[in-house]
Amino acid sequence: MIRITKTVREFSIVLAGCTFLIAPWESSSQGYPNRSIRLIVPYAAGGPSDATARIVAQKLSEQLGQQVVVDNRLGANSIIGTELGAKAPPDGYTLVTASNAFTINPSVYKTLPYDTLKDFAPISLTTSGALLLAVHPAIPSNGMRGLIALAKSRPGELTCASGGSGSSAHLALELLNYTTGTRITHVPYKGASQGVTDLLGGHVSMYFTSINVLLPYVRSGKLKGLAVTTQRRSTAAPGIPTVAESGVPGYEVLNWNGILAPAGTPREIISRLNAEIAGQLKAPDVQEKFAVNGMEVAANTPEQFGSYIASEIAKWGKVVKAAGIKAD
Repeated sequence: MIRITKTVREFSIVLAGCTFLIAPWESSSQGYPNRSIRLIVPYAAGGPSDATARIVAQKLSEQLGQQVVVDNRLGANSIIGTELGAKAPPDGYTLVTASNAFTINPSVYKTLPYDTLKDFAPISLTTSGALLLAVHPAIPSNGMRGLIALAKSRPGELTCASGGSGSSAHLALELLNYTTGTRITHVPYKGASQGVTDLLGGHVSMYFTSINVLLPYVRSGKLKGLAVTTQRRSTAAPGIPTVAESGVPGYEVLNWNGILAPAGTPREIISRLNAEIAGQLKAPDVQEKFAVNGMEVAANTPEQFGSYIASEIAKWGKVVKAAGIKAD
């Protein structure tokens, strides 16, 4: 006689007096992968996170012998696509990319349709890069110390663009206000390009955004690049100091990307994907492609990635609360 009983955690199959315990999804880890994998990108095609995901997807396809298909599901500051990833079967065939918004959103939004810490299994960081703080040439400061002194002498008068409330650019500004006691006014736009246009036109004083976006204007003299937001100088612009070495010790904002799986994905699959990603990120051609977008490789272990996510959530929670940031 065969009796099958199902619990939340396991399946118990009793056959001729013998009991076999089969963990959920265990069979799916055998011979993984044997079909295509979906990589959800919660942003529009063509952006930095999408570009990073497509490089990773192409290399994974080659290494795993199965196609990794990028699925752009944008909306609600990455929440729509991220929710799809959280609620997908934990079998290794649906993955989701994460970036700064993943750790900022828990503080900005009252509720989310997923638990940021509990509903995902971290696999690895893939890239990290610097934001560049650039100012209009009319601003009479050539360094961070001068800018901070100017902002303190004219509270609320200096303005800083961003691609929207709660974006990494916005939080970079608020972290600066939080750590230095300045009151630089945030000016949100519905996208990064309009903010750059208004900065070039002198309608806003400054802008934190991806280094590859602003660096051409700094090199042409149309903007002044004051500092990068990483702890060490960017290889893309080694002559520009960091915010931390320019009078704001400990300041850091990384423009990062990583890959997650739904919680409950078998450990064997997580380990396999982590090893494959770490291996591909060592390839010179991959590093060159990332460098074009101002990014550097940043592979780590699932445990390290999980710890980083938790620390970023705590960090931005303090900044969001102090600045009173709310979702638009």
